[in-house]
Amino acid sequence: MEFIRKKGREAMEVVERSGVPFLVFPRLRETGVVVHGFSTRLGGVSRGIFSSMNLSFARGDEEDCVRENFARLGRAMGFDCQRLVLSDQTHTTNVRVVTEEDVGKGFVRPRDYTDVDAMVTNAPGLVLATFYADCVPLFLVDPVHRAIGLAHSGWKGTVGKIGKRTVEVMEEQYNTRPEDLVVAIGPSICQDCYEVSEDVIRQFQAAFSPSWWKELFYEKENGKYQLNLWRANELIFREAGLRPEQIVTTDLCTCCNHELLFSHRASLGKRGNLGAFLMLREED
Repeated sequence: MEFIRKKGREAMEVVERSGVPFLVFPRLRETGVVVHGFSTRLGGVSRGIFSSMNLSFARGDEEDCVRENFARLGRAMGFDCQRLVLSDQTHTTNVRVVTEEDVGKGFVRPRDYTDVDAMVTNAPGLVLATFYADCVPLFLVDPVHRAIGLAHSGWKGTVGKIGKRTVEVMEEQYNTRPEDLVVAIGPSICQDCYEVSEDVIRQFQAAFSPSWWKELFYEKENGKYQLNLWRANELIFREAGLRPEQIVTTDLCTCCNHELLFSHRASLGKRGNLGAFLMLREED
């Protein structure tokens, strides 16, 4: 499996177990307190535009195939699918505090919540899951207070600073200190591939200091802009109190690697979903 990689970024590792490849951040693994991973398109049973590791129940794939895909990923990554808690992503900045009472919601029993793009928990063995096809996954790990967060950050979530909001909820709920967090910005669309219109840029100009604009976007001759969601989320975490060395950013663009990762832009919307998974280990 040969990825096109972005130089100067945190090199994600490919792990393969039982024929199912997935991606991990060495820095998150080194904390010793979490199981985590990000899926690829490979190793599943879905067909056609969903081929093969589709994790969406809502895009027209066969439910049995999606459930088998989850089962294969669970065995490969090392989590129990019965303990999944699934997001309900609608590009908000809403953060849900997840407890044992939420186990299985969205997978083996109905969700009693809507409009949830980020989740936090301190419950060991509970598996947070969010879903992607170009938007930015944000993994947050507090190894000191043993708490975790997982957030879906498209351009709307990024301009709304969902990463910072997730840090704030972890501070409120678990006494997390920003200086203790290790965060990872996962596979998503890179600046080279992400063209946006002026109305999107106007919102970023309102949300970020002018001193950062050159790092976040540039205008092209056609009046469109190229937007850097990776850098924007790095700056959001710094605004939340994290030091730069605590923030790691993927070297993998979903659009550049659309044969290995689902990309909404590259497929013109004909695609399945990737998944980000984060679980706090039981304490020794």
